[in-house]
Parts: sequence; C-alpha cells; structure tokens
Amino acid sequence: MRLTIPLAAPAGGTRLAALVTLSGALLAAGCGSSSSSGTSGSSANTVTPSMAANPSGNVAWCIGKDTTGAFGQVVSLYNESHPGVHVRLLELPASADEQRARLVQREQAKSPACDVLGLDVVWQAEFASKGWLRDVTPALQARASDFIPATVRTVQVNGKDWAVPFNTNAGLIYFDKTRTRTAPTTWQQVYKDAKTSGGFTYQGQQYEGLTVNFLELLYSNGGAVLSPDGKHATIDSPQAQQVLAFMQQGLEDGAIPRATLTYMEEESRKAFLTGKVSLLRNWPYVYSYARKANLPFGVTPLPRFGNHPPSAVLGGYNLAISTYSKNPGAALSFINYATSPAAQKKFFMVSSLPAVIASVYTDAAVVEAQPFAPDLLRSVESAKPRPVSPVYPEISAAISKNVHSALANGTSPQTALANAQTDVDAALKAAGR
Repeated sequence: MRLTIPLAAPAGGTRLAALVTLSGALLAAGCGSSSSSGTSGSSANTVTPSMAANPSGNVAWCIGKDTTGAFGQVVSLYNESHPGVHVRLLELPASADEQRARLVQREQAKSPACDVLGLDVVWQAEFASKGWLRDVTPALQARASDFIPATVRTVQVNGKDWAVPFNTNAGLIYFDKTRTRTAPTTWQQVYKDAKTSGGFTYQGQQYEGLTVNFLELLYSNGGAVLSPDGKHATIDSPQAQQVLAFMQQGLEDGAIPRATLTYMEEESRKAFLTGKVSLLRNWPYVYSYARKANLPFGVTPLPRFGNHPPSAVLGGYNLAISTYSKNPGAALSFINYATSPAAQKKFFMVSSLPAVIASVYTDAAVVEAQPFAPDLLRSVESAKPRPVSPVYPEISAAISKNVHSALANGTSPQTALANAQTDVDAALKAAGR
C-alpha cells in the first residue's frame, strides 16, 4: 500500500510497537533459478518448491524500516535454524514512496543486492510487467490452500503468481459505545449515526489513504475503476457519482467534520481517541491504542452500501524474489519460513501484523490477544485489491486529486469523476495499455 506509513505500525500499513519473539521451528520449502523475463515468464526464471530443499549461501531481504524489531528477529531465528544460510535484513526508509524508489533503482540497475523484495501490494503489477520478479507460481500453488484467497489475488498478474503474501490489512469501523450503541451495518447508517452522536472521520487528505477510503465505498456500491481487461477507465459511472455525492453530503450535513480533509491515519485515530468524533474508519492497529486508552469502544467490519455486499480494500505487503537474485532457492526457503502459520501467528499476536494464513485468525491464543481477529478476517475475506495496473501510482493520484477536489472545493461529482476518468485513461495510454 502506498500509504505514508511504516510497515508494522499506525496508518494504512501501520506503525505498531512491540518486538516479536518467534520461537520454535518454522516452515521452509522451495524456490530458485536465475535469468530475467517479463510477465510472460520463462522456465529458467520460474521458482519451484524443490529449489528450497537444501538452502545455502547468502540472502538479502529488502523491506521497509523494521519499526517493531519483528523483521530482525525472524531473520535471526531463520539463520539459527538454517546454519547453511545467512539472511541479512536490508532496511529501506519508512515512507512507502521512498521504499519503492530504492527498489526501482536497484532493479533498473539489474542489481543482485536484494534477493527478497518486500512489495506493497499495489506495486506488484509494475514490478512484474518490467521483468523484475521471478515467477513463483509453482512454489505458491504448493501452499495455496494455507492462504486467505483474497491475499493470493494481490500477487497475481496475467495468470501467474509473482510473490508470496506476507501480511495483509483491511479497514474497520470503530465506534464509541457510550454514544453509538450498536454497530452500523450500512454506510448510510454510519453517516446517520454520526450526525446525532458526535461525527465520523476517516483519512481524507489528498493521498493514497483517500483513494482507499473512496474505493471502499465504490466497491461496496458495485463500481469499478478499470474495465475487466484493465485497458480503460470506468470510474465515471453512476455508482461512483452516487458515492461521491454521498460523501459530499456527509460534509454538508455535519456528519463528517471538515478537519477530516486534512487527516491521515494518525490524525483520525487521535480524533477518535480524544472524543472529537464517535465513529472512525481506520486500520487494525488502532485497536491496541483504543484498549490502552480504556475507551468503551466497539469494532466491526466495513459495512455495505445500501443493499450491495460490503467490500474492504486490501492493504499489506508481499515477498517477491528478484529476477537478479543469485540465490533464489534460499530466498524461497526464507519466504516460506516467514509466511508459515507459526511465524504468522507470532507476528499477529505480538506486533499486530495481520496474518495472511486463515487458520491464524481462529487460533485461541490469537483471539485472546487480538479479540478483533474474527471481524478482521471477515473484512479481509470480502476485500478487493486496488486496481491491478503497472500505472497504479498515476491511477491513485487521479482518484485522490479529483475526489479531494469534490470534497474540499465543491467540484460536482460529475465533473470530478469525468476528470478522473480522463486522467486514468491518459496514464493507461501513455503506458501502452
């Protein structure tokens, strides 16, 4: 996710605290080969399970800043249990944009410096289309039943798997039980309750967070950003116009404080915890903060829009193997270790990194440590990915710019969405889609 948030802590990806203490032996299993190719793939560039059977040598894991210490600990434990392999954590900046820039720079230079790439789910199509990732379809399919299906969809481009899901995320609705007695089941109820109970806030600043918030309502209203083949914009639709008009009306009615248009994850979290609003849309990391604040709160999956099924928007990171890695077999061995049920359970319990393994959410110890786990699983299972496209950054910018113009400046939904459609089509055309 291109939210301006570190991987394991508050905001879109979230900046959480606490060190992860992984113990015991975790899973390991295959990957490998070299050479380069694009999304068409090649047998020489394909990673299979058997390639991780006897890992050895050096592996560099390049991922965002290790704000909780979790990444460093999983590296240490892997190295201890695999004496023939030495994995080194190479931390990238906390900013998602800067992480992407560093990874792009290395891949453009065909550098073998990063074997395992920590990729925001929205970077997948871009990196795969440019031939920077190895095809891990056989390796992932050997374990596919372990993963939540929605998370697997984030690694797929042109019918192939280009990474392994590592952690996921989906939005939730938090509500102050002293002012909002029951969990809202529709977005219409969220806004109605907000008018009489103290207001509702979300991430309304012009950035990736606003794109995600808009898409949650759009998807829940049956809308889409791109045509099924990904070649044309479809965002200027009756469904999108209805959603944007609904969001505008919330500001006009006072259900949504205008300060929301300046909020990112942390600002909106603080508004909720200090009582400025009674309802909040945010990520799972807020749960631990609300508990520490002794706030009488409830949490529920994102609601439906009218009579349509609800839909969250997936966040999270995947682990991919660089085309230029000189040790793809050991790279896959480490990836399997970090995404095993045992490791995922520890990550979720201690550092609140939402797991990509379905069984983790019903584990008794996990539910005790993270009581919201069943609600989050429902959100993740119903979630959809953001538009899968090599030009996703341009698509997101077009959405956030024009949606913010409608909310902050009163641009009509028809004009704002027509402009967004033009911007998205221009980006697709420039990329040769």
